[in-house]
Amino acid sequence: MDPEFFEQLAMPLFDSLYNFAHWVTGDRVDAEDLVQETYVKALKGFKSFQEGTNLRAWMFRILRNTFLTSRTGLMARNTLSLEEEAEDVEVLVAHTITPESLLLRNENQRMILDALAALPVHYREIILLCEVEGLSYREIAEVLSLPVGTVMSRLSRARSSLRQTLTAKAPMRSQHEAV
Repeated sequence: MDPEFFEQLAMPLFDSLYNFAHWVTGDRVDAEDLVQETYVKALKGFKSFQEGTNLRAWMFRILRNTFLTSRTGLMARNTLSLEEEAEDVEVLVAHTITPESLLLRNENQRMILDALAALPVHYREIILLCEVEGLSYREIAEVLSLPVGTVMSRLSRARSSLRQTLTAKAPMRSQHEAV
């Protein structure tokens, strides 16, 4: 298959792949490198891709496998640098809301991002693929090389863990606000 056809099919996935890569690596530069390597591998292997199958899942699987075999992936870091994310959000919303609502929004968003970052990588990636990237259970199963039932149960445990973390932090925030 020709490179122009690959580009036409694969480039619309760039933002989603980059966002996922940024979440799993925790670093913008590493994410850029990971996505670039993913596209190189996908282009090289595109002749083996069967037209009509799920290119999105195929690309995410290449990205994930590339991450897992990289030095960063093997370390399986559970922490992320979120300062840049918070700054981006501040710039986007600063013109449309009050300082008080901005503070509350940033605090809530920070709690969610921190809770996501605290999840083990296998829980974080499944939540991101489902909730952020909108992949179906079947697509996630394909990306992660898991049975659909395992995807469903792991997603349930990941959501539960995220909920517990957020619930545990909420009372502390309420007590702090009362002081």
